[in-house]
Parts: sequence; C-alpha cells; structure tokens
Amino acid sequence: MIEVSRQGRVALITLQRPEKHNALNIELCHRVREAVEGAPSAGARAVVITGSGRSFCSGADLGEVYTADFREALYAMLCAVTNARVPVVAAVNGPAIGAGTQLAIAADLRVVAERARFAVPTARLGLAVDPWTIRRLALLAGNGVARRLLLACAEIGSDAALSGGLADRAGSLDNALVWAQEMSALAPLTVAYSKRVLNEVFEPALDADTDKELTEAFEGCWASEDFAEGRRARADKRTPVFEGR
Repeated sequence: MIEVSRQGRVALITLQRPEKHNALNIELCHRVREAVEGAPSAGARAVVITGSGRSFCSGADLGEVYTADFREALYAMLCAVTNARVPVVAAVNGPAIGAGTQLAIAADLRVVAERARFAVPTARLGLAVDPWTIRRLALLAGNGVARRLLLACAEIGSDAALSGGLADRAGSLDNALVWAQEMSALAPLTVAYSKRVLNEVFEPALDADTDKELTEAFEGCWASEDFAEGRRARADKRTPVFEGR
C-alpha cells in the first residue's frame, strides 16, 4: 500500500493504491503514520509524500469513511505528519480530494504538478472535517479560498493554489525531492524548533469551551440524518436530498 525509499537523507513515501487513485483506508493511514513517525529515527532529515499513478490521493475510501475507526486512523496520520520533527513536503502529482487535501495541508510545504487540484466536497456527502482542518486550510489558502472549498465545494487547480498560498512551488516529484534534499542539509535542531514555534503560535489549542462546542458540532454532523442520507444515496447511486437535520 505504500513504498518507502531513501534518497540521501530524504525519506520518500509513495501511496500505492493506483487502482483506487490512492484513496485512504484504515490500513493505508496506519502505514503512512508509521512511516512518517519512523523516518527521523532512521536518519531522515526530511520527508516527501506523493502518490503513485495519476493521483496524489482521491480522498477517503468510501467503503470505510463512514466508520469511527477510519476517522481515528485518519486524524492520527494527519497529526503524525503535522508534528513530525523534520520538514514534510507533499509532492501533489495529481488530484488531492477530501482527505487527500487534508494530507497535503498537513505537510509543511506543497509542490504541485500541473494536474494537481484540491477539493473538500464533504457537503456533497453529508460528512464534515474537523476544526483543525478548517483552520489550517484558512491559514494556508486564505479565508476566501477556504470558503470556496468548504461552503461551495469548489475545486482549486494548481495555478490558483500557487497564487493563493495553498501551494508553495510548481513542479514534479523530482523538484520536490531536490527541495527536500536542500532542507535536509540545514541545521536539524533549528528546523525542528522553527516548525514547532510555527505550529504552536499559529495553531494554538482552542480554549476548552470553544473546543467543546466545535467538537460537538463536528460530531453532530456525523450523527445527523443528513449523514445517513448521504450514505444511503451512495448505496443507491443517487443524488442525496439533505434536510438539515
């Protein structure tokens, strides 16, 4: 499901489900998390994550997305990527949809190929992403882009991602690896410190009341009748009819 290789002091993690456009399931989330967590101990000073075939990651495997176990595995993986003590670069070689966008924004930097595109179509399915994802997306891409992605279920192509700040550089996997190699030669303690400060200053823990309210709203989406309708509509291969309850 993944291939892990080394190029100097850079660990390359490649999602290997091309027949599913690298859709994330529970096992794949666990394997990516383990690979990211293990990379620094194995001597890596930077990590690059990419997808095999024509997609970066098409999102969550819809056969598992409706389960609590999947959500737990997904957010554990995203946390591992965000909190890795080395820089993580997402080489977005194609579409990064839903959980694919989440994986891309969990990385520190994004290098996008011409075919890259981002979308978070949760409102089309009756699903929801957690408050961290929404805040991280708005910090990176700006409030306007985040609103288009989340409220209108718009898609953002590579050019718009670059101009809006969602992506950092245009280029291929090779370009991402060269950049990661450059970062791997930097002072590792300084890089780890800078990353920690950036994460803690710009994404501090929410106050208890806000965190409780937002978590309850997030869980409410997953327990709603709209969520159940989205699941039924997928099984019936029809357009869901949401009632806001």
